Amino acid sequence: MTPLSTRHTQGSDGTAIAYATAGDPAHPPIMLIHGWAQQFTCWQALADRLADRFHLVALDLRGHGASGKPDDPAAYTDTRLWGDDIAAVIAAEGLQRPTLVGWSYGSRVIAAHLATHGAAHLAGVVLAGGILAIGAAREDWMVGAASPGLDRDLYTEDLPRRLAATARFVDACTATPLPRQTYGALVGANMLCPAHVRRALFGADIDLRPVYAAMTCPGLVIHGLADAVVTAQTGRAAAALMRRGQFLGYDGIGHAPFLEDPDRFATDLADFVSTHHQGTP
Repeated sequence: MTPLSTRHTQGSDGTAIAYATAGDPAHPPIMLIHGWAQQFTCWQALADRLADRFHLVALDLRGHGASGKPDDPAAYTDTRLWGDDIAAVIAAEGLQRPTLVGWSYGSRVIAAHLATHGAAHLAGVVLAGGILAIGAAREDWMVGAASPGLDRDLYTEDLPRRLAATARFVDACTATPLPRQTYGALVGANMLCPAHVRRALFGADIDLRPVYAAMTCPGLVIHGLADAVVTAQTGRAAAALMRRGQFLGYDGIGHAPFLEDPDRFATDLADFVSTHHQGTP
């Protein structure tokens, strides 16, 4: 198992941002941005396959994992703060032309960075099961039957109910069951994200589509065609919006393609990064 070295920096509001690194900093950089209520540990299988060729940087979003968890809901609804968090990690590691990879809610975080810092410094953007809107901006065709927005127990302060709902959600994230140890680790990581953060993450009304339509760097959308959380139609729409977008649909795969078929995902990601890292934005 590839070791992940944990480090810390600060967001523009002083929130502590934890992140992990693997691989040689001289190699092309990839920043991995996890989804709703997850943690950087979800990327371990990808690190095991890519750390020999790429410099991997995987952060814990604010409110998640080992990062700070502000009480104020505005800490999670302010687009500028999300964009600045990515910029802070890029600066802390001195990343040159990184590729940003966002899983699920990570698409919202990448869009925030694009909106506040642009794309000229990026080699590309990759979305895995990425969302295109939150709150009132989200349309029915984007929402899968297992969307976390549909299970109110995921947000309750009642810990046993929240734990049971979290276990159901993680189970629904894959089309076939994950190994027991991986599944347990995902549930545990989810429970590090408290109820007040979970609620605030969907507290804004934001349409990400204009940002992705304006994005100037290359884009790749990888989406499981059996995704029950974010519909595959959402992934197709995301790729179609991008000026230089490409869609890869994985048959029989759910919401976590990098966990369900890590070999294929690692190959597709490596090919994309290798193609675009030295190119022009």
